[in-house]
Amino acid sequence: MNFPYLTRFQPVLLSLFRFITGLLLFQYGVAKLFKFPVLPYFANIPPLIYAAGALELVLGALLMIGLFTRLSAFILSGEMAFAYFMGHMFKGDTPVFLPLLNGGTAAILFCFACLYLASAGGGSVSADAAMGKD
Repeated sequence: MNFPYLTRFQPVLLSLFRFITGLLLFQYGVAKLFKFPVLPYFANIPPLIYAAGALELVLGALLMIGLFTRLSAFILSGEMAFAYFMGHMFKGDTPVFLPLLNGGTAAILFCFACLYLASAGGGSVSADAAMGKD
């Protein structure tokens, strides 16, 4: 089934998708680096998680404004794949591949959302589009 009346909104919806994806990643960065809001699973985090938080904070902010969208999204996609395989799949003694069991659903969704943004760009409402670079 085709919805031609929705097609005209695609560039703006892509920008909205980019902004929301960046905002959600940004909040994880804030939680990891600044411990706000206080979350029990970010109480004692290893140093590698601080690096992930820094990436999520800075690149999530760049995604929100749509600056260097393709590069930021590509790096975040790799970070989320790394997070899934290192942080979720191997939590216990044996690897658990199912995201429903290992808590990695969000990491997989972010990985592929960012991979899509890396290929699609930031949309019509972005700093990249305003500068004519997308």
